[in-house]
Amino acid sequence: MSSQRALRVAVVGTGKMGADHVRRLQHVISGARVTAVADIDAERVRTLADAIEGCTAYTDPVLAMAAQDVDAVLIAAPGPAHEAALLEALGRDLPVLCEKPLTPDAASALRVLEAEQRLGHRRIQVGFMRRYDTEYLQLKRLLDGGGLGRALMLHQRHRNPAMPAWFTEEMLINDSVVHEMDVTRWLLDQEITAVTVHKPRPSSQAPAGMSDPQFVLFETESGAVVDVEIFGHCGYGYQVQAEAVCERGTARIGDEHGPRVNADGRWSGRITPDYVERFEDAYDREVQAWVDATRRGETTGPSVWDGYAAAAVCEAGVRSQRDGGRVEVELTERPPLYR
Repeated sequence: MSSQRALRVAVVGTGKMGADHVRRLQHVISGARVTAVADIDAERVRTLADAIEGCTAYTDPVLAMAAQDVDAVLIAAPGPAHEAALLEALGRDLPVLCEKPLTPDAASALRVLEAEQRLGHRRIQVGFMRRYDTEYLQLKRLLDGGGLGRALMLHQRHRNPAMPAWFTEEMLINDSVVHEMDVTRWLLDQEITAVTVHKPRPSSQAPAGMSDPQFVLFETESGAVVDVEIFGHCGYGYQVQAEAVCERGTARIGDEHGPRVNADGRWSGRITPDYVERFEDAYDREVQAWVDATRRGETTGPSVWDGYAAAAVCEAGVRSQRDGGRVEVELTERPPLYR
């Protein structure tokens, strides 16, 4: 497409995340406009489409992708719907930004990876937005710069005030710790080779039948050790923190967001209430980067390989969570397209 024309985007899935991306594409970033929205909820997509000039509502994502006024697709539907949507987009050679997970399991992610390989070029960017967060980018530059020496350990914390009633214990791994899996691979530039999940006694705030919090250990191919505290029902706010322990120093991010106030003999600060606010800038930067690259005829950012690798690590984590003990990660050989 011409780099001068706005990218015409179909948004597939218009729940909380999808609707936020519609807003972002229309009103926050530059170079794109929403021309189609697709969701099984006909009333919801009709309401969204009616508020955007030149936008059409669909209940079938295939019809949205087939529309003549669609150049690219943003997939924000539930994970089980991703494989079919991704394969349809690849069949039409459409650029895609796909919210995580790429797909819910490693086998289906591998099928998408194989389909993109047959196409012969990358078309899919996976929505691991932490790679676009200012603090994570600063930490990445520090580690890549080499001034601190090799990273030996990485400590990470991921706390939510509460989870929805439908959130399962497996989802602590598949929907929450998956972010730490991806940033670990990205920050350290190496694969995770094994996962061990430990379960302390549950918090009284945890739902019946859910062990929360949990302590997750990753091992990497170079021998670095990474720990993740996942706490789904901490009660007080949303916190994401990371500290790299290196040979010649440490670097830590995520301690404060907003001003720290000292007054009347006490100090106070603010903790963000949810992931949307905490990573709002990262989402903006991620979608802008996707739009800019697509208009240049390129695909950048987290790849299908990254989505597949995260799915494989998730599967090892869920096995350890369920059965206990250390579980090795099973990965196919990395294809040349993703090296």
